[in-house]
Amino acid sequence: MEKTTRETVKIRREKWKVSDAVKNNLKEFNRIKRSILQELEKEDLTVSQLCERTGMPKEEVVYYLLSLVKFGFVETGSIDDMDEYYNYKIKRQ
Repeated sequence: MEKTTRETVKIRREKWKVSDAVKNNLKEFNRIKRSILQELEKEDLTVSQLCERTGMPKEEVVYYLLSLVKFGFVETGSIDDMDEYYNYKIKRQ
């Protein structure tokens, strides 16, 4: 059974190639994920603070940050004194 599974995976890899566009998108996502997580390792930050530190537009930061929340890398922390912005932090297991 194990040999059959390996052969099936090999055939699928050969038959259904992953496009270069998909590979590049994944590399870009991982680069952005790494930069956001590096900043959050230092301290809890708001979206605006992440924009300043990463140099990315707010829309992109929100998109990637919410993706990281969805997949369990990041969670919301405290809210600021004026009840306007959440601080985001690395989710500790």
